Parts: sequence; structure tokens; C-alpha cells
Amino acid sequence: MKTQLNRGERRRLMYIENKDGDIDGARARIGWVTFSKTGKSIFYRGRELLKANVSRGNFLDVATREEFWVSGVKKRGSNVHWADSIAVKVDDDAVENYRELKETK
Repeated sequence: MKTQLNRGERRRLMYIENKDGDIDGARARIGWVTFSKTGKSIFYRGRELLKANVSRGNFLDVATREEFWVSGVKKRGSNVHWADSIAVKVDDDAVENYRELKETK
């Protein structure tokens, strides 16, 4: 199923931010996510994130109930909200693809 988030792809490079803590040592990451057939769940680093209707994030971790913000990676590299000052880590298996994306401005 094609949605705005998955663009009809099964796997996509995305910006993932944990609104309640960190993701393996970083508050936000850029990495590969996979989508369920319905597009209501995404899978990232062993987590299942379920689409939610909450004000702080757009996904909830099924196991921990932590809130996550997930969005497409911006070519200009400014994925973090302008008022936030958090470090973003790029997953090792996504570095090359992220670099290529930023170069296609």
C-alpha cells in the first residue's frame, strides 16, 4: 500500500527521533526502516513502531510505548526541528546512501 511516508517502497531511508529517550545511544538517527503491508507499522533496529494519533510523535513503540517522530530524510540535512539541539547519528549501513541523497540537491 502506497502512503506518503513509504512512497510505495518496502524499505526507505528515514529520520527517526525518540521523543522519550534515545535510540541505542542517540536521540535521533537516520537509517533504514521497513514497512508493514498496511503501512501502519514500521520496523527499525528491532523495534516495531505503530502509527499513533498523539501530539508529540507519530509512532509508538509497541513494546515500550515510547513516542517516535519518523519522517523522510531532508536533502538539506536539517531534519531536527529548529528549536531542538540534538545530535543525529547516521547508521553505518546508511551513511553512503545518506551522503548520495544530500549530494542530489
